[in-house]
Amino acid sequence: MKIGELDGDLKSLPNEKMLAIQLMPQVLPLLKGRIKESMIDKSIDGDEISAASARVPGAYAIVAAYQFRWFISQVDYPHLGKVCSLVIPCALTALDHWSSEVKGQGMVSLIHLAENVNAAEIGWYEDVILDACCQNIASDDETWERVVQMSVLMVTFTQKSNARSIWYEKMLNEMLSHLERQPRNKERRIAWLQHVEPLFNGLGLVLLAHFRRLFPLFFKWMHADDDRTVVLVLELIKTVVKLTWIRNSPHIERLVDELVSLYKEAALKIAREEIRKLVLQTIILIQQSKGSQFKAVWDKHKDDPDLTVFHHSFSEQQLAMGAVNG
Repeated sequence: MKIGELDGDLKSLPNEKMLAIQLMPQVLPLLKGRIKESMIDKSIDGDEISAASARVPGAYAIVAAYQFRWFISQVDYPHLGKVCSLVIPCALTALDHWSSEVKGQGMVSLIHLAENVNAAEIGWYEDVILDACCQNIASDDETWERVVQMSVLMVTFTQKSNARSIWYEKMLNEMLSHLERQPRNKERRIAWLQHVEPLFNGLGLVLLAHFRRLFPLFFKWMHADDDRTVVLVLELIKTVVKLTWIRNSPHIERLVDELVSLYKEAALKIAREEIRKLVLQTIILIQQSKGSQFKAVWDKHKDDPDLTVFHHSFSEQQLAMGAVNG
C-alpha cells in the first residue's frame, strides 16, 4: 500500500497525525521485526523463553510494542482503516509473543483498531484476528481484562448479528472453560462480567445452548464476598432473561431460589439497596416471561416472614405495571 495514495485525504489532518501515517510504511515493518526477533522458536527444545531472550533481549520487543501502540493511537477513523495491511500483521505478531507486556500492547492496538475502522476494512484478516483472540484467552492475570475486551469487541464487530457464527460459539466456550477453572478469581470474573454483555447481545436466543455452563457460574458469583461481583452478575442475569425469556429452562426454580436467598443476604452488604433493586427487577422479568411456571415456583416463598419488605415492593411494582399497561 502506498501512502502517497492518501495524500489528498491527509491534508486536513494535524501535522503529528499526518506524520504518523506517512512514517508507518517504514516504521511498522521494523517494529514488527524487532518484536519477532525475541519470539519463541518452536523448533528449539528446553527453556524456550530463555533461549529466545538469549538471542535478543525481550526488553527490545517490549519497547517496540509500546512504540507500535503509540503509532497506532495517533491515527483514528477514517484514516486508520487505510493502513490495516500495515497495522494488523504487527499487532498479530505482538499477540504471538511470550511477554505479557508485548501481548498487552498488541491487544490495546487491536481494540483501538476495531473502534476506528469499518469491518470491511479488516478484510481477509478477520478469521486470523479472531483465532488469535481465542488463542490468547488463556492468558495471565496481567492481560486477562484486555483479552476479554479485545475478544468481545472483535467478535461483535466482525460477526454482528450472526448469532450462529462459529466464532461466537468458540469465543464464549473458551472464556467459560477458563472461568470454570478459576471461578473464585475475583479480578478475572469482574473483568469478564464488565465486558461480556455485547457478546451476549450478539448471541441472543442462542445463549440458551450455553445455560448449562453459565448458570453454575452465576449461582456461585451471586453469593461472592465482594459487592461488585454480585451487582455485575445480577445485571448480566437480567440481560440473559431479557434476551432469552429463559425458555424451557430447568434453571428457573434454582434461579428464583438463589435470588430470594440473595435478597436476604443483602441485608449485610454495603450495596444492599442496589442488590435488592436488581433482584426485584429480575424476579419481575421472570414472572412476566414464565407466568404459571413462575407462580408454582414462587408459592413456596410467599409466606416467608423474612420477605415482608420484598413482597410489599413486589406488589407495588406489579400495581405500577398494571396501571401502565391499562
